[in-house]
Amino acid sequence: MSSQIHLTLGQKEYFKGIGKIPYEGRETDNPLAFRWYDEHRMVGGKTMKEHFRFAVCWWHSFCGTGADPFGAPTKNFPWLRPGDPLGQARDKMDAGFEFITKLGAPFYCFHDYDLVAEGPSLAESEKRLEKITDYALEKQQASGVEPLWGTANLFSHPRYMNGAATNPDFAVVAHAGAQVRMALDATIKLGGANYVFWGGREGYMSLLNTDMKRELGHLARFLHMAKDYARQQGFKGYFFIEPKPMEPSKHQYDFDAATCVGFIRHFGLEGDFKLNLEFNHATLAQHSMQHEMQVAADAGMLGSLDANRGDYQNGWDTDQFPADVYELTEAMLVFLEAGGLRGGGINFDAKTRRNSTDPEDLFYGHIGGMDAFARALLAAHDILEHSDYKKLRAERYASFDKGHGLDFENGKLSLKELAAIAAKNGEPEQRSGRQELFENILNRYI
Repeated sequence: MSSQIHLTLGQKEYFKGIGKIPYEGRETDNPLAFRWYDEHRMVGGKTMKEHFRFAVCWWHSFCGTGADPFGAPTKNFPWLRPGDPLGQARDKMDAGFEFITKLGAPFYCFHDYDLVAEGPSLAESEKRLEKITDYALEKQQASGVEPLWGTANLFSHPRYMNGAATNPDFAVVAHAGAQVRMALDATIKLGGANYVFWGGREGYMSLLNTDMKRELGHLARFLHMAKDYARQQGFKGYFFIEPKPMEPSKHQYDFDAATCVGFIRHFGLEGDFKLNLEFNHATLAQHSMQHEMQVAADAGMLGSLDANRGDYQNGWDTDQFPADVYELTEAMLVFLEAGGLRGGGINFDAKTRRNSTDPEDLFYGHIGGMDAFARALLAAHDILEHSDYKKLRAERYASFDKGHGLDFENGKLSLKELAAIAAKNGEPEQRSGRQELFENILNRYI
């Protein structure tokens, strides 16, 4: 496939000298080729492309400048040069679709104001979104790339300093509703498969000035309204809540997977809502990603994943590209045993480092992440199919498969009967958890 295949006549090429990223296998020395990710390779009845449904995020990849709280931007990409908002948005759209099609990812994800800068009024913002989504539709039709999900940025603007749906000022809640309506319209127009809510400032800095019960009720009411509106417009996809414990708020209401599952069930949202889990957010919640995935899977809410990693010496959201194959293999074990994701895919919510300033660094980051996931998927599949992993784990719980253990699981025993059984059995035999053996199995297949 020519590197020019998705460029229209006269359109600027932003990633010069880079064509479609090929699969060349693990022995290749080409840094712009996949070693493990072969989109056509069958693994457990699905191709890798079908398993992963990889997506590129618009915000870090094409809006990120390298700025941080301690320094000015370092990435002077041509599509970010100041100018007319719609002209800049089209340049960014050209660069984005060029990158995604050369990478070979089937999806992208976006916030509303990633696509085009917010206007001075809601009316102007809506006009800008209408025009840029017209352009995005042209790009989608030419490339076959589609949105995995859309969302609204309800955290960056100063109006949302006290939250959006949970803001104590109704005028701000109403503005957030207007913005979500526009973001839903854009997602539906572009054929987005799903829609995400991340409560970046839906939480509190101090309980002294916070009515938590009232704010949670408002958040639930807001989500029901958004869901009802989207369904009325014909939207068939899932809505995802993305957990995060803190940062920027001291405490966010979507703290972790278990908190979100409880919220969804408590407020009657389980028919429409699932979870979009992020690796770095799991770390900030003092969990592992495999823990968060297992909680969501057990609840039937494992919807989608944001792929990245944190720095374990740094207590904030560094959003580095995933590279830890051991961690990913554990995650892929949960992924495969759960039967995959419910409606979503794997979105690279990751950014190149502040000092990675060349356009090709975007390719290195995504290629490495996709290869790491592919290698982990193969290892996890082999563990499940060819090792004693499942057998050993089943043996740990064998006492619940028959007799009194099975009666206990089926609710046929009382506490008094449990006590009588314990008295008859005497001191239980000690049984090893064999953790080291399980870890050795992973190492054998990675």
